[in-house]
Amino acid sequence: MLPFSVSTLDLYLRSSLFTVSQILSTLLIGPVMVLARPLDFRVRYGLANAWVRYNLAVLHRVCRLDYTVEGQANIPQHNGVILCKHQSAWETLALQLIFPPLSFILKQELLKIPVWGWAMATQEPIAIDRSARTAAIKQILRDGDTRLKQGRWVVIFPEGTRMAPGQTGQYNASGAMLAVRAGCPVIPVAHNAGLFWARNGFLKRPGTIRLRIGPVIQPVGQTPAEIMRQVENWIESAQRELEGVAH
Repeated sequence: MLPFSVSTLDLYLRSSLFTVSQILSTLLIGPVMVLARPLDFRVRYGLANAWVRYNLAVLHRVCRLDYTVEGQANIPQHNGVILCKHQSAWETLALQLIFPPLSFILKQELLKIPVWGWAMATQEPIAIDRSARTAAIKQILRDGDTRLKQGRWVVIFPEGTRMAPGQTGQYNASGAMLAVRAGCPVIPVAHNAGLFWARNGFLKRPGTIRLRIGPVIQPVGQTPAEIMRQVENWIESAQRELEGVAH
C-alpha cells in the first residue's frame, strides 16, 4: 500500500507548485520594489498589489482555493482602523485588495527577511519592537495617525499573532486607542482562512475562504476598552459561525 493516497499526493504537489511560484515571484518583483523606493507611494503600492493579485490567482488556479467577501457594504467611505482575526498568511494578501491602500502593523524582525522584508519596507508599514510594549504603543499611535491622515487604512491583528481555528488570544486595545485618537472608524473583520491554510502551514486545501466585514464602530463617546469589547464580541461570534461552515 502506498504511504499517501492519490488525493494527498495531489494536495502536496499543488501546494509545492504554489510555494515555488510564490518564491519565484518574490525574487522577481522584490528587487524591482526596492529599486522603486524613491518613487511615489502609489507606484510602490501598485507593484505590491500586482504581486498580491498574481499569488491569489495562482492560489485559485493551482490550489483551487478561492474566497468570498461578505459585508462589503459595511466598508465606510472614509479610511479607518481594521481589526482582523489572524490565522494564516492568506489574509495578509487579501486585505491589500479589499482595503487599498493600507499599512500593516507588524513586528520589525519581518523587515529583515531577505528580499521579501526589503520589499515590504517600501510599503511603509509600522514596524514595532514587541518587546518594548510602551514604546510600541506610542509608535502605533504616532505613525498610525500619520498613515490615516495620508488616506491609508491601518491594519492591526489585535491578538498579536496567528491563532488556530477555535482559539482566541488576548485582544489588545492599541487599535481602538488609535481610532479614538484619530477620530476614525473601526472595522472588525473575521474569516476562516485557517481551515484551508493553517498557521505556518505548508498545505493549501481546496475550498472557498469566507471573509466577513463587520458593522462600522464609531469611536465618538467611547473608550478604547468599550470599543474592544464590541470588536472581540463581534469577531469571535462571526468566527464560530464561519469556522463551522467551511465550503
